[in-house]
Amino acid sequence: MPGKDLQRMNEHNNWANDLIIQACLSLSDEQLDAAAKSATMGTIRDTLFHMVESQAGYYRLLTLPVEERRERRPERLFNQLQESATLSGQALLNLVRDTSLLDAKRRLETTDGYWVEPWLVIVQVINHATEHREQIKSMLTAMGITPPDIDGWSYGEATHTLIPTEGRDKGG
Repeated sequence: MPGKDLQRMNEHNNWANDLIIQACLSLSDEQLDAAAKSATMGTIRDTLFHMVESQAGYYRLLTLPVEERRERRPERLFNQLQESATLSGQALLNLVRDTSLLDAKRRLETTDGYWVEPWLVIVQVINHATEHREQIKSMLTAMGITPPDIDGWSYGEATHTLIPTEGRDKGG
């Protein structure tokens, strides 16, 4: 069952990334590049690219030897952001679906001189994206734009895994 739970957590991560990117696709360049008027730093555009590029980097950490994991800085095309997030998100999901791919490696070497176990990289994938999605939501709110609901409860409702019991009071 734990492998299935990890899979579901990654499915939520991909769903939430998709929704936050979709919410930003209709923003103007001025909104995407505006200085944050919240407790966050950077712009929405920079935060989105950092989030997506990092996700792809975590996948490379899990699948490639250190010497093949050079810093990749592809041309930043905003209209390709969602596709990039989907590709790396699906690749990571495939890794957690087949836990033998992660279990086969006891430790991975990072490019900055650390050893790390694969499960911790998966934790970082989810934690990193969650933090940056919340920053983007804060920036959207500061602009007067209502961000999407992307928490676990909202995902449960969207996937019909959070279902109200009949006749039960929905309050608190």
